[in-house]
Amino acid sequence: MTRKAYMIGAGVGNLAAGLYLIRDGHWQGKQITMFGLETHGANDGAAVSDYEHEYSNSPLGNNKGYLAKGGRMLNEETYENLWDLLASVPSEDHPGWSVTDDILNFDHDHPTHDVGRLMDKTEGLRINGGKNDYRHMQFNNRDRKLLTKLMMMPESKEPELNNISIEEWFQSSPHMFTTNFWYMWETTFAFKRQSSAMELRRYMNRMILEFSRINTLEGVTRTPYNQYESMILPMRHFLEKQGVTFVDNCKITDFVFKDTPLRDEITVTGLKYERVDKKPGDKDHTGEIKIDPDDFVFDTNGSITDSSSIGDMDTPIKENMEYAASAQLWKQAANHFFQLGQPDKFFNDREQSEWCSFTVTAKNHYLLNEIARITEQQPGNALNTFVDSNELLSIVVHHQPHFHAQKENETIFWGYSLYPRQVGDYVDKPFIEMTGREMLEEFIGQLAAIDPSSDNIRNHMDKIMDSIVNVIPVYMPYASALFNQRAVGDRPAVVPKGSTNLAFISQFVEMPFDMVFTEQYSFRAAQTAVYHFLGIPESRLTKMHHYEKDPRILARATKTMFR
Repeated sequence: MTRKAYMIGAGVGNLAAGLYLIRDGHWQGKQITMFGLETHGANDGAAVSDYEHEYSNSPLGNNKGYLAKGGRMLNEETYENLWDLLASVPSEDHPGWSVTDDILNFDHDHPTHDVGRLMDKTEGLRINGGKNDYRHMQFNNRDRKLLTKLMMMPESKEPELNNISIEEWFQSSPHMFTTNFWYMWETTFAFKRQSSAMELRRYMNRMILEFSRINTLEGVTRTPYNQYESMILPMRHFLEKQGVTFVDNCKITDFVFKDTPLRDEITVTGLKYERVDKKPGDKDHTGEIKIDPDDFVFDTNGSITDSSSIGDMDTPIKENMEYAASAQLWKQAANHFFQLGQPDKFFNDREQSEWCSFTVTAKNHYLLNEIARITEQQPGNALNTFVDSNELLSIVVHHQPHFHAQKENETIFWGYSLYPRQVGDYVDKPFIEMTGREMLEEFIGQLAAIDPSSDNIRNHMDKIMDSIVNVIPVYMPYASALFNQRAVGDRPAVVPKGSTNLAFISQFVEMPFDMVFTEQYSFRAAQTAVYHFLGIPESRLTKMHHYEKDPRILARATKTMFR
């Protein structure tokens, strides 16, 4: 009997699992089936018109322009699984290259060097050499002591951080949250004060190499285009050519488990599904897929873009209050077996995890040139944050073009607010209630305030607004859910104890040392699951670097703490 693998979710984790099965397990593509609610996943990016089905009940305005809910910053030194596996996937833009070649060659030709990382209304760019120059971390001795204590805590002591927020860890030194370091950290990685101190500890160790250059983000590796086109599509197309079956618009609603008296064995025997693209009168839109004992099931137990909702240029977001679909399936499994974690820890407190983004498409480069002039950097140099904006607003202007289909005259960039319930400084309403036009007005107000001596923006608002094709706001209630306060045991193991054929591959599984909110984490989970089921020794997992043990890196980090 030929074994089969069933993937619930067609995001980067399951795509990676499919690649590992084929490359290292020597499977045939026809043995693998992937079920997805849509094709974009968390690594999205497409023309607005491509989202019509996904947001059929939401406005899409003139249906023009582009949408990217967010972006991922890759890292050459610490994304070991990603570079190794993508070296097996052919580039779609350069014959003879791999996707790894594509990304790293582009990045080496366009290295990141952020100049306008932090900006405020008083000082403009914080690069004037004064006390607020963002080259300075601005720690006091109490900050340093608490941060060092957190970094030096061994993983075996992590239970001491159960359900402890970053704010609680630094409660004796609230000064931490006024430092350049914190402004850069929270907006680079999307942490909040309410986020888990446990996750901050992991990040500080895994990313210690980047600590000394966080002000310029020189360690950020950028993809040539948006991540959907640069990573997801090549992976998906390669798997399709290998014979993998993709079933889109299909929601897996329930696991059917083997009935065991003591519930000490987890074996999936069936998957109940619902077609979400059904039309009135359609038959057989629900059913059950039989899973044989030797088959494998890989589940994406949580997605940070679930339950997103969008607006358009002149329509505000209407918040989608649905519980995350991927987490609902996880919850159904956790109700059967105690060792499968606590989904509600991550998907039942939106205040910890929510943020809003907006994507701007313009038909000329006037606004782009003004952004470049004021921030003193060219497109592609990472991230700019308005530190004194009420809603904590940041923008990301990518190297142009950001989409293959983007026209020569078009500009595309996106921004986001970490605190969307806060009222804007220039538009008098909560950010989440703004239309796309109002979000753009709020951003332009922030930008103009950085350069008050210039009238280029204020005197040319009509010219700017006339250039705008579309502005699409997106509310993501779970965007930072993977950082929510948690305790040991709240995330399931990749292959839970007692599981014979079920694995979880997502940002909501538990693995040692590595850090969530990265593609690396999903790739690592995929390799861990596949190797376990195929009996490949754990010793053959891709080797990871431990820069936190390198004396030279630690010395550099220590020097940065006092910079």
